[in-house]
Amino acid sequence: MKMHPYPVALALMLALAACQQASEYTESEAPKQLKIDEATIRVDLHFPLGSDRLAPGDAARLRAMAATGKLAPADRVLVSAGGTPQLAAARVAAVSEALLPYGIVASPGALAGVATNRAVVEAQRYLVTLPPCPNWSKPPAHDFTNAPESNFGCADISNFGRMVANPADLVSGRPLGLAAGKRASDAVDRYLNDIDPKATGIKPYIGGTGSAAPAGGAGGAGGGTGGQTGS
Repeated sequence: MKMHPYPVALALMLALAACQQASEYTESEAPKQLKIDEATIRVDLHFPLGSDRLAPGDAARLRAMAATGKLAPADRVLVSAGGTPQLAAARVAAVSEALLPYGIVASPGALAGVATNRAVVEAQRYLVTLPPCPNWSKPPAHDFTNAPESNFGCADISNFGRMVANPADLVSGRPLGLAAGKRASDAVDRYLNDIDPKATGIKPYIGGTGSAAPAGGAGGAGGGTGGQTGS
């Protein structure tokens, strides 16, 4: 019996084509990344010579921009001012004080070359665009590379893009403020000494259970009314 090689060759070609198709697929064909677009608004402000008070017209213009949403609480607002270091800091504080009633928190900027009696407000606004999800671009069958599905990770990145309160935080973090040192040290002290934070005048009980006994009372086991009694 003579066998024709054509069916066998065809089967091998189909198998190789399936392998080649799976091996050529990469994650770049199903990118799952957030796209962040930035738009910056620049506002030039004037100060009288040697003064840290905004010019009346510029102060009204700044408040109008905040009231109409041209400057928004979600914007990252940076203020750079000219003058001596002390005067520049006072001018930055004046601009920040004018914006604070509208929920806009401004931070000192580092813009160089600001004129002596000027201040520059830079409002950076960011827009997050979600990736094209769901994504089923990867062929579902004959995956010889054991790579994850093209839709893998779509839910996580899409939810993350929807949940972020301020898109600017995806670009860079916010500067940390000063910590409340007394409160932090008291918390560490209560943790190390096993003190109930809801109680006042309480010292830790060292009799084995870690429960607290009143300050000045009998803390030893079985000693007075403040100690433990056996059952």
